[in-house]
Amino acid sequence: MALKEQLQADLTAAMKARDELRAATIRMALTAVTTEEVAGKQARTLTDDEVVAVLGREAKKRREAAEAFDGAGRVELADRERAEGVVLAGYLPAQLTDDEVGELVRAAIAESGAAGPQAMGQVMKVVQPQVAGRADGGRVAAEVRRQLGG
Repeated sequence: MALKEQLQADLTAAMKARDELRAATIRMALTAVTTEEVAGKQARTLTDDEVVAVLGREAKKRREAAEAFDGAGRVELADRERAEGVVLAGYLPAQLTDDEVGELVRAAIAESGAAGPQAMGQVMKVVQPQVAGRADGGRVAAEVRRQLGG
């Protein structure tokens, strides 16, 4: 079953179970997917990888919103954003550990022959496709910077 179809089936199940949080979160995710499908000059159907990318962006928005609400002292709103992030995380691939990210970055540095902080772009170009959807770009960039001595 395609990921979008899975989302639609889970939305129906959440609505029947009267799970408001889950239903609202999945509905929001499906809206983001549909918006992505009709963006551009011609409507298209997204692949599962593209749907995962959309869900990853939505999960990142939830993390950032939760941090902003925490900073403003709005704990109940931050908790809601975190709960939505948990629902979205169920549809995303398992996140890489720090050790796994470090190993991928080491291999990318060796492959690209990069040395020094000015070569960060070369390393990111190699490692980004390998971690797509499985690690936050900021985490990867920080590890690359650390290993290149920047």
